[in-house]
Amino acid sequence: MKTYTKNIKTIFLLGIILTSLFGFTQSVDENRQRADKGYAIGDVVTDFKLKSTSGSFVSMADNRSVKGYIIVFTCNHCPFSKAYESRVMALDKKFASQGYPVIAINPNDPSAYEEDSFENMQAVAKAKGYTFPYLQDESQLTSKAFGVSRTPSVYVVKKEGDKFILQYIGGIDDNTQDANAVTKRYVEDAVNNLLAGRPVVGNFTKTVGCAVKWKGV
Repeated sequence: MKTYTKNIKTIFLLGIILTSLFGFTQSVDENRQRADKGYAIGDVVTDFKLKSTSGSFVSMADNRSVKGYIIVFTCNHCPFSKAYESRVMALDKKFASQGYPVIAINPNDPSAYEEDSFENMQAVAKAKGYTFPYLQDESQLTSKAFGVSRTPSVYVVKKEGDKFILQYIGGIDDNTQDANAVTKRYVEDAVNNLLAGRPVVGNFTKTVGCAVKWKGV
């Protein structure tokens, strides 16, 4: 009986060890997959030069006084993007003066949704009074480099010398439907930590939104 009990305990302990090892391996693999699909935390983000609704071309290097950027991949048609529109505007209002302005990028193929056409982007930016550039990623190369899969998705980058280092990937907050019921403000917390000279705690969160409409798919 003692031998049987001892064997059961041994099997149980081995199970815990194997589960832990498998879980660690799975976590590493997931992080590798995420990095393979796009930038990972700590990566240097390659600058882009995309057409703005103002008609000019915008890149991160244009503003030499910034401390970083809040890069939001969003669009016109997605109900999730619409739900967060005022919150994106609020982020720019709060943090642009502190060195972290918003750059919004539409990653979608406009042929999939007419609402996402450049002309309609211009109309929305004007009607809503966007205080930040709203860019069209016509080639979708920038969106693919970031690894964007859904709108809206946020990438916070910190400027270090002439480089931009990725500090946060994910959602804006924890409540899409009701801005007044938000309990966790992921992007605000990330930027506040960076402004205070602290590392970002919780630098990756799950993104909830509409799938990006890729060309030829």
